[in-house]
Amino acid sequence: MMLLFLSRIGRYTLSHLAAMGRMFLFLLSALALSFRPPAKIRLILYHIKTIGVDSLSVVVLSGFFTGMVMGFQGYYSLRKFNAESWLGSATALGLLRELGPVLSAFMVTGRTGSAMAAELGTMRATEQIDALYSMAINPIKYLVSPRIIASLIAMPLLTAIFDVVGIYGAYLVGVGLLGVSSGSYFSGMESSVVFHDVYSGLIKSVSFGLIITWVCCYKGFHAPPMATGVSQATTESVVLSFVFILVWDYFLTAIML
Repeated sequence: MMLLFLSRIGRYTLSHLAAMGRMFLFLLSALALSFRPPAKIRLILYHIKTIGVDSLSVVVLSGFFTGMVMGFQGYYSLRKFNAESWLGSATALGLLRELGPVLSAFMVTGRTGSAMAAELGTMRATEQIDALYSMAINPIKYLVSPRIIASLIAMPLLTAIFDVVGIYGAYLVGVGLLGVSSGSYFSGMESSVVFHDVYSGLIKSVSFGLIITWVCCYKGFHAPPMATGVSQATTESVVLSFVFILVWDYFLTAIML
Protein backbone atom coordinates (compact mmCIF):
# COMPACT_ATOMS: atom_id res chain seq x y z
CA MET A 1 0.00 0.00 0.00
CA MET A 2 2.75 2.43 0.93
CA LEU A 3 4.78 1.49 -2.16
CA LEU A 4 1.75 2.10 -4.37
CA PHE A 5 1.19 5.50 -2.76
CA LEU A 6 4.84 6.49 -3.20
CA SER A 7 4.90 5.29 -6.81
CA ARG A 8 1.85 7.41 -7.61
CA ILE A 9 3.48 10.45 -6.03
CA GLY A 10 6.64 9.77 -8.02
CA ARG A 11 4.76 9.42 -11.31
CA TYR A 12 2.79 12.59 -10.58
CA THR A 13 5.97 14.53 -9.75
CA LEU A 14 7.90 13.27 -12.76
CA SER A 15 5.04 13.98 -15.15
CA HIS A 16 4.74 17.57 -13.93
CA LEU A 17 8.49 18.11 -14.05
CA ALA A 18 8.51 16.81 -17.62
CA ALA A 19 5.63 19.14 -18.50
CA MET A 20 7.49 22.12 -17.02
CA GLY A 21 10.57 21.14 -19.01
CA ARG A 22 8.56 21.06 -22.23
CA MET A 23 7.10 24.47 -21.40
CA PHE A 24 10.54 26.00 -20.85
CA LEU A 25 11.87 24.49 -24.08
CA PHE A 26 8.86 25.97 -25.87
CA LEU A 27 9.63 29.38 -24.34
CA LEU A 28 13.31 29.24 -25.31
CA SER A 29 12.40 28.27 -28.86
CA ALA A 30 9.86 31.08 -29.15
CA LEU A 31 12.29 33.68 -27.74
CA ALA A 32 15.08 32.56 -30.07
CA LEU A 33 12.78 32.76 -33.09
CA SER A 34 11.43 36.17 -31.98
CA PHE A 35 14.77 37.83 -32.70
CA ARG A 36 15.60 35.90 -35.85
CA PRO A 37 14.92 37.80 -39.08
CA PRO A 38 12.74 38.38 -40.94
CA ALA A 39 10.53 40.10 -38.40
CA LYS A 40 6.79 39.72 -38.93
CA ILE A 41 6.07 43.44 -38.52
CA ARG A 42 2.49 43.25 -39.76
CA LEU A 43 1.66 40.37 -37.43
CA ILE A 44 3.34 42.13 -34.51
CA LEU A 45 1.27 45.28 -35.09
CA TYR A 46 -1.89 43.20 -35.37
CA HIS A 47 -1.21 41.48 -32.06
CA ILE A 48 -0.34 44.77 -30.37
CA LYS A 49 -3.82 45.82 -31.38
CA THR A 50 -5.45 42.63 -30.05
CA ILE A 51 -3.44 42.58 -26.82
CA GLY A 52 -3.22 46.30 -26.13
CA VAL A 53 -5.98 48.25 -27.82
CA ASP A 54 -8.69 45.60 -27.40
CA SER A 55 -7.87 45.27 -23.68
CA LEU A 56 -7.77 49.03 -23.08
CA SER A 57 -11.40 49.43 -22.02
CA VAL A 58 -11.33 46.70 -19.38
CA VAL A 59 -7.95 47.93 -18.08
CA VAL A 60 -9.21 51.52 -17.78
CA LEU A 61 -12.43 50.47 -16.08
CA SER A 62 -10.75 48.13 -13.60
CA GLY A 63 -7.98 50.67 -12.91
CA PHE A 64 -10.48 53.44 -12.22
CA PHE A 65 -12.53 51.46 -9.72
CA THR A 66 -9.43 49.95 -8.13
CA GLY A 67 -8.18 53.47 -7.49
CA MET A 68 -11.53 54.53 -6.06
CA VAL A 69 -11.56 51.56 -3.69
CA MET A 70 -7.99 52.37 -2.63
CA GLY A 71 -9.09 55.95 -2.02
CA PHE A 72 -11.82 54.86 0.39
CA GLN A 73 -9.79 52.17 2.13
CA GLY A 74 -6.65 54.28 2.36
CA TYR A 75 -8.47 57.31 3.73
CA TYR A 76 -10.24 55.48 6.56
CA SER A 77 -7.11 53.52 7.44
CA LEU A 78 -4.89 56.60 7.49
CA ARG A 79 -7.46 58.65 9.40
CA LYS A 80 -6.83 56.46 12.47
CA PHE A 81 -3.32 57.94 12.59
CA ASN A 82 -4.28 61.48 11.47
CA ALA A 83 -2.34 60.87 8.25
CA GLU A 84 -4.98 61.51 5.60
CA SER A 85 -2.52 63.74 3.75
CA TRP A 86 -0.51 60.62 2.82
CA LEU A 87 -3.38 59.17 0.79
CA GLY A 88 -1.72 60.12 -2.50
CA SER A 89 1.53 58.50 -1.46
CA ALA A 90 -0.09 55.25 -0.34
CA THR A 91 -2.22 55.01 -3.46
CA ALA A 92 0.59 55.73 -5.89
CA LEU A 93 3.03 53.31 -4.26
CA GLY A 94 0.44 50.55 -4.09
CA LEU A 95 -0.51 50.95 -7.73
CA LEU A 96 2.95 51.48 -9.16
CA ARG A 97 4.64 48.66 -7.29
CA GLU A 98 1.98 45.95 -7.09
CA LEU A 99 -1.63 46.44 -8.03
CA GLY A 100 -1.02 48.09 -11.39
CA PRO A 101 1.19 45.37 -12.89
CA VAL A 102 -0.67 42.44 -11.31
CA LEU A 103 -4.26 43.51 -11.94
CA SER A 104 -3.59 44.71 -15.48
CA ALA A 105 -1.91 41.34 -16.15
CA PHE A 106 -5.00 39.58 -14.79
CA MET A 107 -7.24 41.65 -17.05
CA VAL A 108 -5.14 40.88 -20.12
CA THR A 109 -5.06 37.19 -19.22
CA GLY A 110 -8.83 37.01 -19.00
CA ARG A 111 -9.43 39.20 -22.05
CA THR A 112 -6.63 38.23 -24.46
CA GLY A 113 -4.74 35.27 -23.01
CA SER A 114 -7.80 33.06 -23.08
CA ALA A 115 -8.42 34.10 -26.69
CA MET A 116 -4.84 33.14 -27.61
CA ALA A 117 -5.27 29.68 -26.12
CA ALA A 118 -8.66 29.18 -27.77
CA GLU A 119 -7.41 30.34 -31.17
CA LEU A 120 -4.31 28.15 -31.18
CA GLY A 121 -6.27 25.25 -29.72
CA THR A 122 -8.77 25.51 -32.56
CA MET A 123 -5.94 25.62 -35.07
CA ARG A 124 -4.49 22.47 -33.50
CA ALA A 125 -7.85 20.69 -33.55
CA THR A 126 -8.49 21.61 -37.20
CA GLU A 127 -4.92 20.64 -38.21
CA GLN A 128 -3.97 24.14 -39.34
CA ILE A 129 -0.74 23.95 -37.33
CA ASP A 130 0.13 20.67 -39.07
CA ALA A 131 -0.58 22.39 -42.39
CA LEU A 132 2.01 25.07 -41.54
CA TYR A 133 4.58 22.35 -40.92
CA SER A 134 3.74 20.77 -44.28
CA MET A 135 4.37 24.12 -46.00
CA ALA A 136 7.80 24.41 -44.31
CA ILE A 137 6.56 27.30 -42.12
CA ASN A 138 7.64 27.18 -38.50
CA PRO A 139 4.36 27.64 -36.59
CA ILE A 140 6.15 28.91 -33.47
CA LYS A 141 7.85 31.63 -35.52
CA TYR A 142 4.59 32.48 -37.29
CA LEU A 143 2.05 32.14 -34.46
CA VAL A 144 3.87 32.56 -31.14
CA SER A 145 6.85 34.88 -31.64
CA PRO A 146 4.80 37.88 -32.90
CA ARG A 147 2.51 37.53 -29.90
CA ILE A 148 5.48 37.52 -27.52
CA ILE A 149 6.96 40.68 -29.02
CA ALA A 150 3.56 42.36 -29.02
CA SER A 151 2.95 41.51 -25.37
CA LEU A 152 6.36 42.88 -24.37
CA ILE A 153 5.38 46.18 -25.99
CA ALA A 154 1.72 46.38 -24.98
CA MET A 155 1.83 45.28 -21.33
CA PRO A 156 3.97 48.17 -19.97
CA LEU A 157 1.72 50.65 -21.76
CA LEU A 158 -1.43 49.06 -20.34
CA THR A 159 0.11 49.02 -16.87
CA ALA A 160 1.05 52.69 -17.11
CA ILE A 161 -2.51 53.54 -18.14
CA PHE A 162 -3.88 51.45 -15.27
CA ASP A 163 -1.64 53.31 -12.81
CA VAL A 164 -2.60 56.77 -14.06
CA VAL A 165 -6.32 56.01 -14.13
CA GLY A 166 -6.14 54.41 -10.68
CA ILE A 167 -4.38 57.43 -9.19
CA TYR A 168 -7.04 59.67 -10.73
CA GLY A 169 -9.83 57.48 -9.33
CA ALA A 170 -8.33 57.70 -5.84
CA TYR A 171 -7.99 61.47 -6.30
CA LEU A 172 -11.69 61.81 -7.12
CA VAL A 173 -12.65 59.89 -4.00
CA GLY A 174 -10.10 61.41 -1.63
CA VAL A 175 -10.30 65.01 -2.76
CA GLY A 176 -13.78 65.16 -4.27
CA LEU A 177 -15.72 63.09 -1.75
CA LEU A 178 -13.70 62.86 1.46
CA GLY A 179 -12.18 66.34 1.60
CA VAL A 180 -8.47 65.58 1.37
CA SER A 181 -6.45 68.58 0.24
CA SER A 182 -5.48 68.41 -3.42
CA GLY A 183 -2.07 69.86 -2.64
CA SER A 184 -1.32 67.34 0.10
CA TYR A 185 -2.46 64.49 -2.17
CA PHE A 186 0.05 65.34 -4.88
CA SER A 187 2.82 66.60 -2.59
CA GLY A 188 2.75 63.34 -0.63
CA MET A 189 2.96 61.45 -3.88
CA GLU A 190 5.85 63.57 -5.10
CA SER A 191 7.83 63.20 -1.88
CA SER A 192 7.53 59.41 -1.62
CA VAL A 193 7.47 58.07 -5.19
CA VAL A 194 10.89 57.63 -6.77
CA PHE A 195 11.94 56.40 -10.20
CA HIS A 196 12.69 52.94 -8.79
CA ASP A 197 9.00 52.50 -7.98
CA VAL A 198 8.04 53.28 -11.57
CA TYR A 199 10.52 51.10 -13.40
CA SER A 200 10.13 48.17 -11.00
CA GLY A 201 6.44 48.11 -11.86
CA LEU A 202 7.19 48.34 -15.57
CA ILE A 203 9.72 45.51 -15.32
CA LYS A 204 7.05 43.41 -13.66
CA SER A 205 4.58 44.23 -16.41
CA VAL A 206 7.04 43.18 -19.13
CA SER A 207 7.70 39.86 -17.41
CA PHE A 208 3.98 39.31 -16.82
CA GLY A 209 3.30 39.92 -20.51
CA LEU A 210 5.88 37.27 -21.37
CA ILE A 211 4.32 34.82 -18.90
CA ILE A 212 0.81 35.36 -20.28
CA THR A 213 1.84 34.82 -23.88
CA TRP A 214 4.11 31.89 -23.05
CA VAL A 215 1.57 29.94 -20.98
CA CYS A 216 -1.49 30.67 -23.12
CA CYS A 217 0.27 29.96 -26.41
CA TYR A 218 1.79 26.76 -25.06
CA LYS A 219 -1.52 25.45 -23.78
CA GLY A 220 -3.29 26.32 -27.02
CA PHE A 221 -0.46 25.00 -29.19
CA HIS A 222 -0.54 21.63 -27.41
CA ALA A 223 -4.28 21.41 -26.85
CA PRO A 224 -5.71 17.88 -27.15
CA PRO A 225 -7.32 17.50 -30.61
CA MET A 226 -10.74 16.60 -29.29
CA ALA A 227 -14.10 18.23 -28.65
CA THR A 228 -13.21 19.37 -25.14
CA GLY A 229 -9.55 20.10 -25.91
CA VAL A 230 -10.00 23.81 -26.65
CA SER A 231 -12.04 24.54 -23.53
CA GLN A 232 -9.62 22.53 -21.40
CA ALA A 233 -6.61 24.38 -22.82
CA THR A 234 -8.30 27.75 -22.31
CA THR A 235 -9.17 27.05 -18.69
CA GLU A 236 -5.71 25.69 -17.88
CA SER A 237 -3.99 28.63 -19.56
CA VAL A 238 -5.88 31.24 -17.52
CA VAL A 239 -5.47 29.45 -14.19
CA LEU A 240 -1.79 28.66 -14.76
CA SER A 241 -1.08 32.22 -15.90
CA PHE A 242 -2.61 33.61 -12.70
CA VAL A 243 -0.50 31.26 -10.57
CA PHE A 244 2.72 31.99 -12.46
CA ILE A 245 2.10 35.74 -12.27
CA LEU A 246 1.64 35.67 -8.50
CA VAL A 247 4.65 33.40 -7.92
CA TRP A 248 6.90 35.48 -10.18
CA ASP A 249 5.60 38.68 -8.58
CA TYR A 250 6.83 37.41 -5.21
CA PHE A 251 10.33 36.69 -6.52
CA LEU A 252 10.58 40.01 -8.38
CA THR A 253 9.41 41.90 -5.31
CA ALA A 254 12.00 40.17 -3.15
CA ILE A 255 14.74 40.94 -5.69
CA MET A 256 13.89 44.58 -6.38
CA LEU A 257 13.06 45.84 -2.90
